[in-house]
Amino acid sequence: MRKFIGPQGPTRRQLLEGGVALVTTSSFAGLPVTLPASAQEKYPVREVHVIAAFPAGSGADVFTRYFTENMRPFLGGVMIVENKVGASGNLAANYVARAKPDGYTVLIHGLGAVAGNLSLFKEPGYDAKAFDILGSVCRLPFTVTVSAKSPYKTMAELIAAVKAKGAKASYGTTAPTGQVAGAMMKDKLNLQIVEVPYRTAADAVNDLDSGAIDYVMYDPIFAMPLHRAGKMRVLAISSKERMTSAPDIPTMHESGIPDVDVVGWWGIAVPVGVPEPIKHQLSEAFLKMAEKPETKQWLANFGGDSWVAGPAEAQAVFLKDAKNWAEFVKIAHIEPKG
Repeated sequence: MRKFIGPQGPTRRQLLEGGVALVTTSSFAGLPVTLPASAQEKYPVREVHVIAAFPAGSGADVFTRYFTENMRPFLGGVMIVENKVGASGNLAANYVARAKPDGYTVLIHGLGAVAGNLSLFKEPGYDAKAFDILGSVCRLPFTVTVSAKSPYKTMAELIAAVKAKGAKASYGTTAPTGQVAGAMMKDKLNLQIVEVPYRTAADAVNDLDSGAIDYVMYDPIFAMPLHRAGKMRVLAISSKERMTSAPDIPTMHESGIPDVDVVGWWGIAVPVGVPEPIKHQLSEAFLKMAEKPETKQWLANFGGDSWVAGPAEAQAVFLKDAKNWAEFVKIAHIEPKG
């Protein structure tokens, strides 16, 4: 699926004819950086393809499109969102990793999940050094979510019920971060519960409402609006500390599931080899979008905490996550996919 986001305001030709130099300033590592007009004039001259890793209409797709639309005014030109769906986001990551490093193929996605797939797949198709991470926008823990019809009002009630059910209990997962958080809950509580994987978050709704499964490890993008509307009930989140955007919801850690701290985060990445001036332009446009008060409020509505980090910090977190997920997979006793 494609979405065309057209340019607004005067064209570059109009600006140049008016004698206006295109100069961009920013501050990386605390130092001002000024790009010459020539660097700005060369990019973008055609469509920038932004890759979404999950289906159109999914929570992840909504995030990708929102960030793309809101960074476009800072970048200029036309940006096209394309959905490359499959293998828990791995198809999209591979597509970007193998793309021509010219700045016209970009990944806006949950980059913690991209790092996680390095351990969740036997042959992911890329390594941790395949990407340059250009910035982050937010942190998002996963949620332990039950139906609004469920008798379980607290984590204590849910845990007691699934322990009593034994192997007859089941829970749903829809993404790698939720898969790991759910497996850690199962392992630390010594549950006999069965995991039921779903392709998308929406696919699990009917089973959750009917009681066919007891809970779902949902991403907050999907769960929090439904929780606030009274259509679902979020009992806990997978971060070790409560989120400022949802301070009333306890963590798994404080709900009797010790040391669970599995948090996704969203950012922008390109394949290694993109020229520095183009990386600078993309990073600057993305970070300006991330700093907008409207963006921060929009994120809070989905249970996300703003986390704006530049290229160096975001790259370091990505590489650290790649190591952490190797441990998560071991702790949760997850067999990597073929």
